[in-house]
Amino acid sequence: MTFTQKKIWYFEKPGESNTWDAAVFAIERAKELKIKTIVVASTSGKTAQIFFDAMKGSDIELIVVSHVVGFTKPGEWEFSEEIAVQLRKQGVRIVTGTHALSGLERAFSRSPRVGGGSRSEAVAEALRRVVAVGLKVAVECVLIAADQGVLDVSKEVVAVGGTACGADTVCVIRPAHTGSFFDLQVREIVAMPRVR
Repeated sequence: MTFTQKKIWYFEKPGESNTWDAAVFAIERAKELKIKTIVVASTSGKTAQIFFDAMKGSDIELIVVSHVVGFTKPGEWEFSEEIAVQLRKQGVRIVTGTHALSGLERAFSRSPRVGGGSRSEAVAEALRRVVAVGLKVAVECVLIAADQGVLDVSKEVVAVGGTACGADTVCVIRPAHTGSFFDLQVREIVAMPRVR
C-alpha cells in the first residue's frame, strides 16, 4: 500500500480572520508540491492584497478571481480600482467572469415566473453545505480562470476561497473548463473551517 501523509489545517470558525493563515498554508503547499500558481477569490481586493503580500519573493504566480460586474449592484464592480491597478503593475492577473456554478441559472431560479433550482446550483449548494462554502468558491474560481484561458488545465493549482469575506479554505485542484466540469479534481484539502 502506498500513501502520503500531509497536514490539514482546521479553522475553528469560518471567515476573514483566517486570511493570512490561509495564505501561509497555500504557499507552503504550493512549494511542497512545486505548484506554480495560486488562484484566490477576492471581492473587494483586500484578500488579493493579503495574498500578494504573503507571496512576495515566492516565485509563485497569483491569479485573482473577482465577482462579475453587477453581482451586487447593476453596472458595479466591487473590486477596488486602486488595488487592481497596484496588483496589475506587479504582474498579477485579475479575472472577472460569469459564475460557473450559477450564472444564467440563477436568473431562472430567482424568477417568480420560472422558479425552481438548477443542476448547476445543486452542485454549488452541495459543495457549500457538505464540505465548505470556501470549497465551492475555490472550485468555481478555478473553472472561471480556466474558461478565461489563464490556467493550464493539465497542471495542478492551489485554489483558495472563503465564507463571505476573506479566505478560509485552501485546496489543491486539477483544473478543468466549465464545459468539462467532471474532469476537475479536488485532490487535497489543505485548510478549511471545521464548523460552518
